[in-house]
Amino acid sequence: MVIKGRAWVFGDDVSTDDIAPSVYLTQYLPPERLKEIAMEGIEPNFYKKFKAGDLMVAGANFGCGSSREEAPMALKTLGVAAVIAESFGRIFYRNAINVGLAAVACPGISEQVKTGDSITVNIETGEVVIEKTGMRLKGEEKPQFLLDILRKGGLLEHLRQTVL
Repeated sequence: MVIKGRAWVFGDDVSTDDIAPSVYLTQYLPPERLKEIAMEGIEPNFYKKFKAGDLMVAGANFGCGSSREEAPMALKTLGVAAVIAESFGRIFYRNAINVGLAAVACPGISEQVKTGDSITVNIETGEVVIEKTGMRLKGEEKPQFLLDILRKGGLLEHLRQTVL
């Protein structure tokens, strides 16, 4: 579970309303439309700039705010390969894993990476390598049960394959 991609960097306290603004969520949006609202609260039309397979890097408390599952789902449908942040809002973190979006807490990441940098992240070990400098940062290791959920594409698929 090693992912290499271009980084898009955001600051501290990016809320679920920044990621998937509630104004769009008064009615059901199919997943393909969710990608169009991703990060709309910070950068309008972000989906037009972002390329599937890119990575998001953020400061502390990424995904704070409400428990809306649409926020990590919007990032996943946009094609975000992983989100690497100093820390996460707890509900967002688990919702991300549950929808199959890799989220890695890595202290110091936001100070070392700039938008456009190429980085590699090992989802299992939490190690992040910044390609231009060769710097290695140590993020959190994932417990096996969360890795199992991610490998299967999310909690629902994990349950389908292991329980049903």
